[in-house]
Amino acid sequence: MSRGWADMEWRDQGILLNARRHGESSAIIDVFTENHGRHAGIVRGGTSRRIAPVLQPGAQLDLIWRARLEDHLGSYQVEPIRSRAAAAMSGRLALAGLNAVTGVLAFCLPEREAHAALYARSEALLDLLGQDNVWPLAYLNWELALLEEMGFGLDLSKCAVTGQSEGLVFVSPRTGRAVSAKGAGEWADRMLDLPPCLLGRGPAPDAEVLQALKTTGYFMHSKLATVLTAKPLPAVRARFVEVFAASI
Repeated sequence: MSRGWADMEWRDQGILLNARRHGESSAIIDVFTENHGRHAGIVRGGTSRRIAPVLQPGAQLDLIWRARLEDHLGSYQVEPIRSRAAAAMSGRLALAGLNAVTGVLAFCLPEREAHAALYARSEALLDLLGQDNVWPLAYLNWELALLEEMGFGLDLSKCAVTGQSEGLVFVSPRTGRAVSAKGAGEWADRMLDLPPCLLGRGPAPDAEVLQALKTTGYFMHSKLATVLTAKPLPAVRARFVEVFAASI
């Protein structure tokens, strides 16, 4: 990118994570963009009748960002690409799922750092909102990808103790590596469950996905919350799991 005004203007697509009022008529939005990562900016007139309905969490936006200097908050010009409000309001699971995705992304993504692969996965996941038969498993796989992207990926390829790739039934809470029943031995009661769906195997019934979410949830709390951000994991994640559990 050349120096000068081009350094203070770019165009991108993004997923709106949240919006809050700023002053009398503007809004500050936090957006997960494809090429510029999580990036905030002011939308002038963002509380108006024309623009406010566009600024809903999960909305897909076409964005132009401008600022006098690169490190300024800057302002956004926004145009809607597609709203996910109708899909989100189709049921309790969809709404809880949308809130979980946008809340967790806003919580753990560093500002202005591109994560193109995670962006693509997040967009694809949100496009499945309302499809309750496939969404929980898709969300589980998204959490695995998120942990990987943030540097805390699970290694489920082989047993950390025996080196074998068969009979994997546990995950070590300390290392995030798979462990077989034989490898766990007397430590089995301290291990986390490794249901087949975490390995991409089997039909992945809802009860199994819920079991797997308890395992990924452990690492969301112990790694993303405790190590990465030193802040509590947003309650919207637990709320999604609660709604999902009640739907089974």
